[in-house]
Amino acid sequence: MNQENKILNIKFEKAIKLLTENLPLSNELSRKPILFHDIRVGVYLYNNGYPEDIVLAGILHDTIEWSNLAKERLQDEFGDNVVSLILANTKNDNIAEKKEKMEELINRCIQRGQDALIIKTADIIDSFSWYFNQNDKDGLEYCKRNANTILKYKPVEFKDKIFDELKIYTTEE
Repeated sequence: MNQENKILNIKFEKAIKLLTENLPLSNELSRKPILFHDIRVGVYLYNNGYPEDIVLAGILHDTIEWSNLAKERLQDEFGDNVVSLILANTKNDNIAEKKEKMEELINRCIQRGQDALIIKTADIIDSFSWYFNQNDKDGLEYCKRNANTILKYKPVEFKDKIFDELKIYTTEE
């Protein structure tokens, strides 16, 4: 393991520790276990060779939305770029309508850049897998709407294999 990879692994552990200390505990009424979801998103990005900031923001993408963790703490621990990516992936709860809320989030990711949209796409890919394994048709429809929104608004210059993978989930069976 090279030094750069070792450092990422240590930061990955640090992010998981922060999540375990700050996210609420999931229960049977939760849509999906959030801690495990966040770890899976981070592992997906890690295993697919994404840069450190994308991996760390992927692990931490739900922290501001689901915990009382201040963005200043995240900045101190992981830097401004990671926090900027997390904020781009944080739902705006001032928007009540779910479809409008997700479209605003996806457009904010696009404005932030390809890295932010990669994280949102990894989030949706993991959710597809979760809802498929739960045989949750409503959850799958929710994911399909979000995936189609990403593919609809994604700029043509955003070229990454993850967007091709996302297309697989939007095809009808």
